[in-house]
Amino acid sequence: MFENIAVYSGLIATIWIFIGVYVAGRFYEGYSHSKQFCSELGATGSPTEKLSPLINNYPLGFLFCFFGWYLAQLSDVSILVKVSGWLVIAHGVGTWIAGYFPMDADPFTKNPTFNCKVHSWAGFIMLLSLVIAPILIAISPTTEIIPLYFRVFSVVTVVGAVYYLITMAKAIKSQSNPGIHQRISYGIQLIWLSVFSLLLV
Repeated sequence: MFENIAVYSGLIATIWIFIGVYVAGRFYEGYSHSKQFCSELGATGSPTEKLSPLINNYPLGFLFCFFGWYLAQLSDVSILVKVSGWLVIAHGVGTWIAGYFPMDADPFTKNPTFNCKVHSWAGFIMLLSLVIAPILIAISPTTEIIPLYFRVFSVVTVVGAVYYLITMAKAIKSQSNPGIHQRISYGIQLIWLSVFSLLLV
């Protein structure tokens, strides 16, 4: 029963974050999903500084770790699948850390605080973990659990996520609308996680 719930946690996490970010945004007057980062909902001094981690980071961290554990404990699978599970766990831990250490109110500050630096490193680990995990699945042997079409899908999602990371970097440089690029990039990574979750059911 425990494993039956765990296998759905990747899908649940995706649904949860879409709802959680939307709800938190409703309590942040003037918040722009296209111009502002998701992390600004929990930034120091924001109206949702305490609320956002409570409804997003902390439960999401658990769901990611739960799904990662499920992958890591699977038997008769490639070691690459198990390693991808540990990467999903790293993503969950990074989610917790990013929630506990808020970013600065100004995302473009030249002198970030200690909390903001920790938040940024946690975010980097989160990003890297869900870029490497699909790559490992893509190069893993084709089996009943990991069919060829999902390996191809994994490659496509990595390309899509990285592409929008590049466009986000350009948007940050011009200080225009990085929020939409961040959401598309992360959304693609979460769609991969959701499909993987459903594949294993």
